[in-house]
Amino acid sequence: MSDTLRLALIQADLAWEDKTTNLQFFENEISKIQADIIFLPEMFTTGFSMKPEAFAETIEGDSVAWMKAQAAKSNAVITGSLIIEENGNYFNRLVWAQPNGEVITYNKRHLFSYAGEEKHYTAGTDRLIIDYKGWKIFPQVCYDLRFPVWSRNNLDYDLAFYVANWPERRSYPWTTLLKARAIENQCFLVGLNRVGDDGNGVSHSGDSMVVDPLGEPKASCTPSKVETLVTEITKEELDKVRNRFRFLADKDEFELK
Repeated sequence: MSDTLRLALIQADLAWEDKTTNLQFFENEISKIQADIIFLPEMFTTGFSMKPEAFAETIEGDSVAWMKAQAAKSNAVITGSLIIEENGNYFNRLVWAQPNGEVITYNKRHLFSYAGEEKHYTAGTDRLIIDYKGWKIFPQVCYDLRFPVWSRNNLDYDLAFYVANWPERRSYPWTTLLKARAIENQCFLVGLNRVGDDGNGVSHSGDSMVVDPLGEPKASCTPSKVETLVTEITKEELDKVRNRFRFLADKDEFELK
């Protein structure tokens, strides 16, 4: 159990549909970092590609093996999403690779219909809470951020995170919703987004940040800059907020269907 978690967010300019270049970049960045958890963007091997048939791997493939190797080498969790094929279906799958070799996965629940993601990928159905170093952690992917019911904290998590390819032209909703999710769920929150233009000419400004349980940005990346942000969060700070403001005790009760 650890009262403190050291978090590293790699705000990257992803090379379009170029796994080799992206993995080389992240490997170089990871080698410079000392952290408990290292966050990589959504579809970190390819960018937000709608060509899963060309770029999908299996969970036993090279990229997940690379994540496991990097986790062991850096003694840190490596997490981000990539294109995974399973039983003939394609998933935008978040992979959580621990230093001990354990791999946990979450399939993106909300597919971005505005870009036709649902035409190429299968939506996930299961909500996941990861128990790591005494922290309850809630992994999410990009568009999931817009759906507060799915993110509702039933006092079952301490830290939520969103890895993304969120366009610059909608950066205001991105930064606003990150703060809103932290406030309403009284949790620490990580939002990691990419920068640069993708292969469709869509620009991304990053605006990656770590938000405290009161919705205040604790640390943030420089917009539109390739940058790695390292910061720490503590259970003491979380408990202080939850003990003083017991808002979650007054929450509405409901069940997801």
